[in-house]
Amino acid sequence: MLGQLDLFRALADPTRLRIVHLLREMELAVGEIAVVVGQSQPRVSRHVRILVEAGLADRRKEGSWVFLALRREGAVALGAFLDAVPPSDSERLWIEADQARLAAVRAERARAAEGYFAVHAEQWDALRSLYVPEAQVERAMARMLAERPLGHLLDIGTGTGRMATLFAPVASNVTAIDRSAEMLRLARGKLPPEISDKVRFLAGDFNQLPIESGTADTAILHQVLHYAPAPEHVIAETARTLAEGGRLLIVDFAPHDREELRLRDAHARLGFSDEQIAAWYAGAGVTLTGVEALAGGELTVKLWLGEQRPAPEKG
Repeated sequence: MLGQLDLFRALADPTRLRIVHLLREMELAVGEIAVVVGQSQPRVSRHVRILVEAGLADRRKEGSWVFLALRREGAVALGAFLDAVPPSDSERLWIEADQARLAAVRAERARAAEGYFAVHAEQWDALRSLYVPEAQVERAMARMLAERPLGHLLDIGTGTGRMATLFAPVASNVTAIDRSAEMLRLARGKLPPEISDKVRFLAGDFNQLPIESGTADTAILHQVLHYAPAPEHVIAETARTLAEGGRLLIVDFAPHDREELRLRDAHARLGFSDEQIAAWYAGAGVTLTGVEALAGGELTVKLWLGEQRPAPEKG
């Protein structure tokens, strides 16, 4: 862990101090930081490298973008240091101006998200018209997960970020994962500012999650599994990330014969039976503890809740 002298050295440059204050608000792309602080991207990248080498921030490539976030392990120490060593009057003026420009970055993200969703609204509305309203599905999910705290929540295949937004207020923190860098950028644009510090977005595939084993308390696969050619592998990979007693909630369709969803919307599977999910859960060391069906329209939405069993003791 960094000592106060190390922190002081890393933050001695005014630009790096400004960057850290920005990152206390939200994760940002290097290009976005350059826009806010009014410096060239190569120059900002040099400051970013110093912050990363000092252990204050994590740098992550996502498509053609590079994102920066404060390292969670040192967040408490960093916050205490910044509170104990307040910025000078001139630095405070810069930081306040940066906050105003940061608001513009948030607004641009939101505009990009709205534009994308407007283009695709007709396609999504056509699918949603086939089953019960999403609000009803979300209420059912909240009921099934209400038995105990969510802790560290994985939102796998986050897409628009709706699940991350819905459950972040009642989770300790959320890791939202999607393979599409474009979708991740759009999800960031829709994320309410008041929960942005609790949600971390990661690029990753559901067949090989960028998460350490046994570190998640809850995982959600919401309308994601039907895209998987090998659903049993996705379930096993998700189960790997769960701590003992961790819970997995899958929300997807019951078996159906809407072949156009395979052709038009790239659904690899046309729904799942309770028997399939139970068998895949068992194979992954997960006990199926609850099932709920929401019939409506032409498709039935199913919710399958499972709990990670303790690993068998070696004799």
